[in-house]
Amino acid sequence: MKAFVTGGSGFVGKALIAALRAQGHEVKALARSAEATQAVKGAGAEPVAGDLDEVAALRSGMTGCDWVFHSAAYVKDWGPRELYWKVNVQGTQNVLDAAKTAGVKRVVHISSEAVLVGGGPIVNVDETRPLPERPIGRYSWSKGEAERRVRAACDKGQDTVIVRPRFVWGKGDNTLVPIMTRMVRTGAFRWIGGGQYKTSTAHVRNVCEGLLLAAERGRSGEIYFLTDGPPVDFKPFITDMLATQGVSIPDKTAPRPLVKALAAAAEGVWQGLALSGEPPLTRQAVMLAGEEVTVNDAKARRELGYVGKVTIAEGLEEMKVG
Repeated sequence: MKAFVTGGSGFVGKALIAALRAQGHEVKALARSAEATQAVKGAGAEPVAGDLDEVAALRSGMTGCDWVFHSAAYVKDWGPRELYWKVNVQGTQNVLDAAKTAGVKRVVHISSEAVLVGGGPIVNVDETRPLPERPIGRYSWSKGEAERRVRAACDKGQDTVIVRPRFVWGKGDNTLVPIMTRMVRTGAFRWIGGGQYKTSTAHVRNVCEGLLLAAERGRSGEIYFLTDGPPVDFKPFITDMLATQGVSIPDKTAPRPLVKALAAAAEGVWQGLALSGEPPLTRQAVMLAGEEVTVNDAKARRELGYVGKVTIAEGLEEMKVG
């Protein structure tokens, strides 16, 4: 098969390109900079110069492709609302429009459990949980709006599938682990509520397994959660993950109600005064990392034959440095 990948220079994107190439598929990937071009080349894809707002470049790159995997997104906890809209919502619409014009057979949209933030506790939820009417966080809001665009395209006859991995981790992570490592080393890290709660996780290669199966076997218009299996205890997991980098986390904690109040206050200050940069805490971040977030991937296992072949122990062993 021939595949086109957006976000191919990112953590998931590079792993996905490698997984596609390992199965013998031809891969092209969108690259908006010289650095991204080298990254997708190194992963094994043919780079296509362009950005999500360049529909002609998208259409040209997708022509002749069977699958499109849309991974590109603006993922920060805070930023201008218009930027989230431009990248995550309008960018997704551009991908859908280009894929339709180019005659692509299927679009696999990579989303997140974050779309559910604001709709109550995310505890053992499955794909039947509706999107919240009032999402909390601009990333959550924009990814939910992107999903609505994908579902609308399907309603109009386009073949689309949505995949939601939870807490993507593994060797090569250039976002989560560096952030937590920096927080520990600067003394800013605190366990919220002692870190005593469950979380679902998804190793990056398990995510790629699920994405390829979604392209091959997923039902058009459906959503699939992906995880490593049963939920794990948050504190031991994070402790073990940072230990692979030689980082030891001090046992400092902060009460969850206080952290939530501080996050809400910080957002209010940043919003009210139009401050640059990011607030030290956001409600979205607290809700995704400071309390239980567990999802049920039984649907992917049942319908796609998804297994999640990489165990947590294997993933942690791969991450060890030195």
